[in-house]
Amino acid sequence: MHRLAVFILAVLADALVGEPPTSLHPTAWVGQAASVLEGIGRKLPARGQLLLGALVALALPLAVGLSARKTLRLLRRTPCIGMIVEAALFKSSFAVRALLGEAEGLACLLREGELERARIKARSLVSRDTTHLDEAHLVSAGLESLAENTTDAFLAPWLYYLMWGTEGALVYRTINTLDAMWGYHGPYEFWGKGAARLDDLANLIPARLGAFLLALASGKLRQAITIALAQHARTESPNAGWTMAALAGALGVELEKVGHYRLGLPRRALAPSLLDEGIAVVRRVAALGAALMTVLLWAKGWFGREKGRSS
Repeated sequence: MHRLAVFILAVLADALVGEPPTSLHPTAWVGQAASVLEGIGRKLPARGQLLLGALVALALPLAVGLSARKTLRLLRRTPCIGMIVEAALFKSSFAVRALLGEAEGLACLLREGELERARIKARSLVSRDTTHLDEAHLVSAGLESLAENTTDAFLAPWLYYLMWGTEGALVYRTINTLDAMWGYHGPYEFWGKGAARLDDLANLIPARLGAFLLALASGKLRQAITIALAQHARTESPNAGWTMAALAGALGVELEKVGHYRLGLPRRALAPSLLDEGIAVVRRVAALGAALMTVLLWAKGWFGREKGRSS
């Protein structure tokens, strides 16, 4: 039951403490290493960027996974300390509290009519230019970020933890970090192609699970699933459309990234109060996901123990 205990410790740490300082955050270390490699690779011509970028997108997650495995083996010599350190490492792969906190901050600013500050705040949630967004499009941006990050911020790391332990969660987080840094058109068109495609592959199952859990947690299962099935392909990403369309359907709103996509049906106006509703849905998804993980990890541990006894 070691893996279950680590999961519970990590979830409690996230809920009670939140994110560690940047200087102690493994994701920040990955970002620093990636920036160094980017500085070298982006000096190459387009073909060289494409090849080296893809190689880095594969090699860096692999290096993180192997380093984590070696570290965890050393930690097993001191079980109690090892469990705490492993929980801290696993915690660095997901962030429920931080995601909800950012969305709550945006909702608060919009309720207070602080539109300019809300535009600045929204930059931490979405990659688009927020300079001229009105209130409705800021609400949309917040809801889109909540929906997409239901996958990225916690469901996907938890799923990879279930399958491959802390190493799996950290490998996923590295893949997702590289996509967040490089997975864009424009200057990263060639360098970031490999990272973007690998992230698409890594999120194929988690995104669809996220859409189902968003629909279930909203209490509007049929409505949300109908919209998700009908409209998920409207986004360029093969994954983001699933969770965004599901949340749009659940809330009865239309989410829009101007010039790119519209998801959902405009049954309700996009007001700041809808961000609070979206936050509540995602919080319930986190609770459902944690409960499901607890059951699955317990079952995995129990059957593993029984198998060990019979062999």
